[in-house]
Amino acid sequence: MENKIKILTEKYYEKVRDIRHTIHMNPELGFKEFKTSELIARELKSLDIEVRRNVAKTGVVGLIKGKYEGKTVLLRADMDALQVEEQADIKYKSKIPGVMHACGHDGHVAGLLGCAMVLNELKDELHGNVKLIFQPAEEVEGGAKPMVEEGVLENPKVDAAFGAHLLGSEVEGQIRTMPGPMMAAPDTFSFKVIGVGGHGAVPQSSIDPIVIACQVVTSLQTIVSRRISPLKPVVITCGSIHGGNGHNIIPNEVEVEGTIRTFDRESRESIPKIMEEIIKGITTCQGATYEFNYEAKYPSVINDEDMTNLAISSLRKIAGEDCVDIFKEPMMGGEDFAYYAQEVPSCFFFVGIAKDKNKPVLHHNPNFKWDDENMKILTCSLSQVAVDFLNEKSVLM
Repeated sequence: MENKIKILTEKYYEKVRDIRHTIHMNPELGFKEFKTSELIARELKSLDIEVRRNVAKTGVVGLIKGKYEGKTVLLRADMDALQVEEQADIKYKSKIPGVMHACGHDGHVAGLLGCAMVLNELKDELHGNVKLIFQPAEEVEGGAKPMVEEGVLENPKVDAAFGAHLLGSEVEGQIRTMPGPMMAAPDTFSFKVIGVGGHGAVPQSSIDPIVIACQVVTSLQTIVSRRISPLKPVVITCGSIHGGNGHNIIPNEVEVEGTIRTFDRESRESIPKIMEEIIKGITTCQGATYEFNYEAKYPSVINDEDMTNLAISSLRKIAGEDCVDIFKEPMMGGEDFAYYAQEVPSCFFFVGIAKDKNKPVLHHNPNFKWDDENMKILTCSLSQVAVDFLNEKSVLM
């Protein structure tokens, strides 16, 4: 079967490449992927694949029904671009000012459409169904959760889910994954220190929120170093701080924004409470007040062990024994594929796109670019995993 998949992937490659270029030139932000979803639906309908549109606003669901009865496997790609001005020197550069596909989602969509083309030709050999999920808004708001809430795991009921992401820190031809917690929960926070503004020359008449905010930012790092077990990976990053507009003016308030990355539920639930205790204690003793906001984002991506083992076996048929390996440690990046993995046994894996291990391709960067040929391994990998899940007796039992 892997030979058939590889031959069909080559057959459709030029079409897949052209689709990727079209999407790349017309990037759209989360929940605004109108042209992208229209293109996807058009391509699926041209294959006589059953299509459902406007799921979670712009999401598209395709369903390939195999000839034989069996289970249902879900394959997912994300569609949204980023607010980044493209500087990459490529012929298919973004036509939309300030917006580009700087993370590879154009390749994810095109690669999954290629997978649709391949599996549609093989449907007479499939025991079960393939559900193709083209999901909006992974980058910021998270389109996976509303898609699940709108029933993408039902009718027919999904038995397992797989997803893939291009990765600039791994070289071309290499695939990486791991069982268990693989990606962190990427929660966000903000707090505001509210003091009393005044003249910079007479600070004793004011309550300086800048000094207080600096004390808070420094103290928050003691949560990781002193309040959480060193055996539990945690990151607390203050990524934005704003306050004041003059060299001799003490402002009324300072606002800080940041992210918390965790893997285990206990740390995830306790850290916001500890943060507020610290913020409250420092501001109160300095005579200031505060506002604190915490927003839970995606859960941690936790790969099912059985699905990961199946995926590794399938991926080695495509990439080769030596090109598929397990990550040595989890990643602190987040992914809303976690919402699918919470509901059904799942595996998420990464496909390398770097030409040189020592020169990684930087995601979310204005010069982000990668070779179209990498979509072949993406299409082949997703196709092989789906076929093996549906047709392997060990999985169907």
